[in-house]
Amino acid sequence: MQSAAAIGLLRPCGAAPRGLRSNPSPRGFGAGAGVLPPPRGLRVSAVAPRVGFSAPATRRIGLVPASPEHEEEQQRRDVAVAAAAGKSAAAAGEEEGGGLVKTLQLGALFGLWYLFNIYFNIYNKQVLKVFPYPINITNVQFAVGTAIALFMWITGILKRPKISGAQLVAILPLAIVHTMGNLFTNMSLGKVAVSFTHTIKAMEPFFSVLLSAIFLGEMPTPFVVLSLVPIVGGVALASLTEASFNWAGFWSAMASNVTFQSRNVLSKKLMVKKEESLDNINLFSIITVMSFFLLAPVTLLTEGVKVTPTALQSAGLNLQQIYTRSLIAAFCFHAYQQVSYMILARVSPVTHSVGNCVKRVVVIVTSVLFFRTPVSPINSLGTGVALAGVFLYSQLKRLKPKPKTA
Repeated sequence: MQSAAAIGLLRPCGAAPRGLRSNPSPRGFGAGAGVLPPPRGLRVSAVAPRVGFSAPATRRIGLVPASPEHEEEQQRRDVAVAAAAGKSAAAAGEEEGGGLVKTLQLGALFGLWYLFNIYFNIYNKQVLKVFPYPINITNVQFAVGTAIALFMWITGILKRPKISGAQLVAILPLAIVHTMGNLFTNMSLGKVAVSFTHTIKAMEPFFSVLLSAIFLGEMPTPFVVLSLVPIVGGVALASLTEASFNWAGFWSAMASNVTFQSRNVLSKKLMVKKEESLDNINLFSIITVMSFFLLAPVTLLTEGVKVTPTALQSAGLNLQQIYTRSLIAAFCFHAYQQVSYMILARVSPVTHSVGNCVKRVVVIVTSVLFFRTPVSPINSLGTGVALAGVFLYSQLKRLKPKPKTA
């Protein structure tokens, strides 16, 4: 071991005076070293060479004069280390608390998504049972959605989008298929039970795979194709045993599947360029406004305006009941789709797809209980198999095929 003078801790000095040399007494300083304690004003220091920040394997022991500057510097270091540790602990606590808040918010959004969907299907079915004009009903829903979108833009709740004419032209095909998809859904709900309409709409993955392969060239993996078998088989089994089955309701639900999946394919094909303010909620709001203006002339040319007080009273309908249920259904129609986009902005598409599958189960079960729809065991089995296939499909879609090596 080097001496203290060799490492610059003490200046060289002469030999110690006689009488101050080693003392063999057990009371000497050190473990058997026989060295007297240091004079007043000196302290023992374990000094490590300042190479990096790791402590050396051996420490050099020397006598260093007590320095106020050294003590202050050490105190400052201790304070800095304590402050850094406090900040790290606070940041960890904030992150944990923020994660809990986000989880609760996401759970609330899923609850609202399901709740709005349940109320929409129940009130919409009640209106369509006594008021068989699906084009009028669909246009009322788009009108209410348009009013909500304008209100949110005017009040600043939703940032008003900056959109060009070229973007509107690109969005127009999406608005057309969106209009047709919702119209066909209402036509199906007016003809068959809510549970059966949503069982048929479980076929959406089948049309998604088919249209993506035809128009986008996206070939599915063999496992994805196999997951479509229980979907198709389950829907077929449920259709054969459905008490409320009729072909108009069946083909309307199938047409809804085709149009909605065409919307998804078109959105990928057209790749609408989005500005910062044109997020998914704003895009949905613009499509809703365009759908209202697209369907309004169709309503006039086909069914005519049947939602006036005179027309409803002449049909012997309860005016207040029809208006209340129609407005609630229209509000829930816009709200559940908007909440769906809010959830999609927070989770992955696969998680959203699983949530949508669970939502369909919830809607089917609640509608069966509310309307007391007669359901046979084979019908329940077919619905369950189809929904299980949808869940399997959503899980397999996230598995990306490995790229082929040359």
